[in-house]
Amino acid sequence: MVDTCILIGAPVEAGTGRRGANMGALAFRAAGLAETLRELGLKVLERGALAIGPAAPLHHTNAAIGDLGDIAAWTEVIAAAAYAAAGEGMPIFLGGDHSIAAGSIAGLNRRAVEEGRELFVLWLDAHSDYHTLDSSESGNLHGVPMAYVTGRPGFDGWFPPLAAPVRPENVCMLGIRSVDPAEREALKGSRITVHDMRAIDERGIAPLLKGFLEQVQARNGRLHVSLDVDFLDPSIAPGVGTTVPGGATFREAHLVMEILHDSGLVRSLDVVELNPFLDERGRTALLLVDLVASLMGRRILDRPTRSWS
Repeated sequence: MVDTCILIGAPVEAGTGRRGANMGALAFRAAGLAETLRELGLKVLERGALAIGPAAPLHHTNAAIGDLGDIAAWTEVIAAAAYAAAGEGMPIFLGGDHSIAAGSIAGLNRRAVEEGRELFVLWLDAHSDYHTLDSSESGNLHGVPMAYVTGRPGFDGWFPPLAAPVRPENVCMLGIRSVDPAEREALKGSRITVHDMRAIDERGIAPLLKGFLEQVQARNGRLHVSLDVDFLDPSIAPGVGTTVPGGATFREAHLVMEILHDSGLVRSLDVVELNPFLDERGRTALLLVDLVASLMGRRILDRPTRSWS
């Protein structure tokens, strides 16, 4: 693990059809993320919030696609920030919707390639986000970042060119439970590892995660974790616009973070899709801060008691 965390706000909501995700980064800060990290003995560099200027509209042949110009601009800005921050410490991108991963992963992979290493991605999400611009029916671009960064066709001329795509076999999706038919067919032909909630129910979350981490370790990889709020069950994390029942429990989520910390492999993080307008007295934001703390070394006996009354 690194000892310097770089907090980068990515207030993007153009990738989703619901407003409020652009306030997520502010909610993380209000929930005490920086203070929590400092209490763990980590150096915290605050980089504020990224921004884009007016973006030229882009009109795709798929008429459902919306805000393509904005998301393309955000992807370029976030990729540049990720590339730079990865050379200084551990970037933590505070979303914003999951479209920010298109930029963060692209920039991190550029850094990894220049270092002669491979980027691995642990995708903690209810959804695979593996649509192309052509296959998306909703047109919401938080559903395409994994397709883009792994080099699926159809993004040339629309999204910024990749320095290199992430190798699909370096991606592990954990907690998946809502996949559209077009994504399902594409995933069958990919080399991405997909562990859905049934696999977690049958085999347990720890063995599945540890198997992936062994691959990262064996190949001296740089590991990025992309955590979507809807990875968690909505009963414990209601502050998200894409709730899907049957997600990770409180203990499963903390166990994932504790195992990741023990591995010492994580070099960057996205925390995305927090929508404060849908939250209940900040409980989702506080839970996510606790999960990041577990990732960065907080142990069970160090965890503060929370009261929701």
